[in-house]
Amino acid sequence: MKKPTVIALLMALSTLMPVGKALSETESRAPAAIDAVNTGVKLARWQLSRMADTSHIPRATGGTRNPRGWEQAVFWIGLTELADAGAPADIRKAILAMGAANGWKPADRPYHADDHAITQAYLWAAKQGAGASVIEPTQKIFDYVLANPARVNLAFHVPPTGYNDTECLTRWCWCDALFMSPPAFLEMTRQTGDTRYRDFALKEFWATTDFLYDPAESLYYRDSRFFERRDEQQRKMFWSRGNGWVLAGMARIIPLLEPGSPDRLRMEILFKEMAVKIKATQKPDGYWPPSLLAPENSPPESSGTAFYTYAIAWGVHQGLLERRDYEPVARRGWAALTRSIQPDGRLGWVQQVSDRPEQVEPQDTQYYGVGAFLLAASALSKL
Repeated sequence: MKKPTVIALLMALSTLMPVGKALSETESRAPAAIDAVNTGVKLARWQLSRMADTSHIPRATGGTRNPRGWEQAVFWIGLTELADAGAPADIRKAILAMGAANGWKPADRPYHADDHAITQAYLWAAKQGAGASVIEPTQKIFDYVLANPARVNLAFHVPPTGYNDTECLTRWCWCDALFMSPPAFLEMTRQTGDTRYRDFALKEFWATTDFLYDPAESLYYRDSRFFERRDEQQRKMFWSRGNGWVLAGMARIIPLLEPGSPDRLRMEILFKEMAVKIKATQKPDGYWPPSLLAPENSPPESSGTAFYTYAIAWGVHQGLLERRDYEPVARRGWAALTRSIQPDGRLGWVQQVSDRPEQVEPQDTQYYGVGAFLLAASALSKL
């Protein structure tokens, strides 16, 4: 019981630290950059003080409360990039405390991409003072996957026994997985020098892409169940957050690939192709609709919007996207995200856990939405 108590104390103390004064190392930046980091830090501290209490999350489940599960993991991933963008020391300390409390263990399902997401934060922590040994539990799981690869196809069929027994979940058969798992495998290669992790990640990434990517629309289906689905106007259903997972995932994968390598060049082309479509589907108010091809009467939705804002801003900063054309897209997205902050400090308009477009309410929030916001804040600070 001691570790959770230590973490709770750390989180409580972090909320007492003034945001502005702790940012001295970033004071030489443009005011807009400092403002983006400050905004991210303020939201991060709001969330850090509520990691053990899910009462503010409308549809919280056991998965929401799992400190090693994907819902919280995406928050910690966002926190790593916020720390790298110049956030105060308490942000880094919170990540290290989380990893120690978790024993640096992935979640329980060795093959499931969702259960690999938290390892991205562990791998970051290994280079930030936690020590090389903290990656060992992750490496053990990844070695098991490499030694015993799943032998199933990517067709998404839910059996009578329920969603979690879907056979293809042992591979990356849903587009969200391309954010959750590949960056961890690629970073494992970077830290160990063992190229098997990279080779596995790229093989599976391209298998998923070949299966789920619709070249006519430059978008990913969430999974194969959506190939034939259409809305009332017979438009294809492309889920905003689902494609956000992919575009943001590529923004995290590409820097881990060797410059000029065939896989990096191919992924950069794919990233730019998707970005054209994402730019075209942004609404005038800066948000993206939950169903990308159905903007009419759509509510604000901040999780997909945050992932796109992050990825577009990252692409501009990297020189992959033309600044003149795409920086306004990122800035409109950021303005929409800042409007999503509610009077009580929460990030609102976050679509709850799902696999398809749904309605959203102002008070709806979630850990992964905050994580996406932090990614966006970090990328905006570099513009």
